[in-house]
Amino acid sequence: MNRVEYSNEGGSIKTKFYNSKDFYAGLVFIFFGVSAVLLALSYPMGSLMEWGSGVFPIVLGIGLVLLGLIIVVRLIWVNSKAIEPWDFRPLLLVVGALLAFALLLQPFGVVLATLSLVTISCLGGREFRILEVGILYLVLVALVVFVFVYGTGIPVVALDGILLHQTINHMQFI
Repeated sequence: MNRVEYSNEGGSIKTKFYNSKDFYAGLVFIFFGVSAVLLALSYPMGSLMEWGSGVFPIVLGIGLVLLGLIIVVRLIWVNSKAIEPWDFRPLLLVVGALLAFALLLQPFGVVLATLSLVTISCLGGREFRILEVGILYLVLVALVVFVFVYGTGIPVVALDGILLHQTINHMQFI
């Protein structure tokens, strides 16, 4: 890999640009920022008094580009961690957990689908503590029921055949 060396008042700082996590993170921010700006150019800009739909994506894209540049330029003064080899197991388990949730949601309900999501995705971590996983599962199920049943009024299949929905005064099981 290429190594670029800079000198500073406090001594020399060696930065490996092309083997740095921050370098590639900055490039990703710059890429998405430029993409947002280019896509938003086709939207109407409006005027200063009545902004069009293209203003926000352009401002957001410029912000992403600036953030990416700051991250890349920061490498001159601060050493960054080198890129380590990828461990594909966590990535595959999290994607598998999302697929299991999507496939189990309709036939078995949100309770079992969330259990599969939490259990499979937690297997992707380095440590698996059953108490923490259980608490996370209970909190997520309660949050899903609260948000969908009470927040949006969307009926939720809790378990196979048990439909939760909100009436005017209370939650009712059908």
